[in-house]
Amino acid sequence: MTKKIRVVHIAQASGGVACYIEMLLRHIDNNKYENILICSQDYDVDVFKPLVKHIDVVEMDRKITGRDMAVVWKLFKLLWYYRPDIVYCHSSKAGAVGRMAALFAPGKVIYNAHGWAFNMRVHKRARWFYRFVETRLTSFCKRVICISNFEGESALKYHVVNEKKLRVIFNGVEIDEIRKNINNTRVTREQFGIPEGVPIIGMVGRISEQKAPDTFIRMAEKISLKLPDAHFMIVGDGENKDNIERMIRNRNLQNIVHITGWVSNPNDYMALFDVGVLLSRWEGFGLVICEYMAAGIPLVSTKTDAIPDLVEDGVNGLLVDIDDEHNAAGAVLRILNDETLRSKLIENGTRVVEEKFSIERVAKEHEALFEEIL
Repeated sequence: MTKKIRVVHIAQASGGVACYIEMLLRHIDNNKYENILICSQDYDVDVFKPLVKHIDVVEMDRKITGRDMAVVWKLFKLLWYYRPDIVYCHSSKAGAVGRMAALFAPGKVIYNAHGWAFNMRVHKRARWFYRFVETRLTSFCKRVICISNFEGESALKYHVVNEKKLRVIFNGVEIDEIRKNINNTRVTREQFGIPEGVPIIGMVGRISEQKAPDTFIRMAEKISLKLPDAHFMIVGDGENKDNIERMIRNRNLQNIVHITGWVSNPNDYMALFDVGVLLSRWEGFGLVICEYMAAGIPLVSTKTDAIPDLVEDGVNGLLVDIDDEHNAAGAVLRILNDETLRSKLIENGTRVVEEKFSIERVAKEHEALFEEIL
C-alpha cells in the first residue's frame, strides 16, 4: 500500500477560514492524503473530527501578544511529532507562528493568507508592519497561495513574494450543498413576521467595519422610502452589532430590519432573499458572492479589491462604489423592478459559479500544487 502524503494544516482564524478548510478537507483525495489539523480554541473540533486523522487545539490569540513564542514552541514540537510532508498555514496569525515553527521542523511550507492584512483599512504604519512581516516570512515558504488575482497582484506589487513562489487558487463553494440547503430550508418569513410577497433584501456577513453593515442600513432607509413594504435581513453577528442596532432604532427601521445573530446554517436564511448584497470596504475574495450565484440570487456588491474578479457589472451582478448607499439602493431597486435584468443576472451567475468557483476545482488545484512541491 502506498504511503499517504501527510499534510498538517495550522489555523487560528475561524469563520470563513474554517469553512474553507472544512470544504477543502471534504473534497481532497483522502485515499492519497492524510490530513491533520492544528487549530485555535475558536474552532468547533467536532466538525473536523470526521475529516482529519488527528486534531490538536493550541490556544492562539488573533493579535500579537507575549504568548506567541510559546505558541511557536508548541507548534514546533507538534510538527516534529507528526513529521508532515507538507505544512499548510492558513491566515495571517497562524501563518506567522506556523511558518516560524516550521523553519526548523519537517515539511515543505505552503501559506495562504486568505486575504492580506495590509489591504485592510488600517493605519499606514500598521500596513507597513504587516507587509514587512509577510515579506520576511515568505522566505520560509515553498509556495504562497492567493485566493484571487487581486491578492496575487498585491503580493507582487509590494514585493511580498516573488512570482515563482506565488500561486493563485480562486476560492470556491459547495454548489450542490448550497442548492440543497436552499431547497430544503425550514426558515420561514413567518418566523420574522415578514408578509408573503414582499421583497427581502439581505446580506450575509460579519457585523464589522469591513462588511459595511452601516452602509447596508443607510441603503435600507433609502429603499424603504421608495418601497415601504420591503424588508431587510442581516445574517450574522459581530463586534459592531450594538452600534448597528442603535442605528436601526434611530432611523425607526426596527420593524423592517432583522438581524439573525450568528447561525450555523446561513444558506437556509439566504433562501428568503430576493436580492443578496455585499457592500464590503475591502475584500480578499467575497465567498458569499459565489453562494448568492449558486443559490440563484441576484446580487449587488461593491467594486473593491477582489470582487471584480468574481462579478462583471451588469452581467452576473451589479457593482457600486464603497460607502455609496444611494447607488446601492438604486441597484437593488433596478433588480426588483426589472424582471429581464433579474433573470439575466441569475442565469449568468449560475453559469459563472459552475464554471469557475466550485470547491472541487479548488481541491484539484491544491492536489496539483502538493504534487508540484514534493
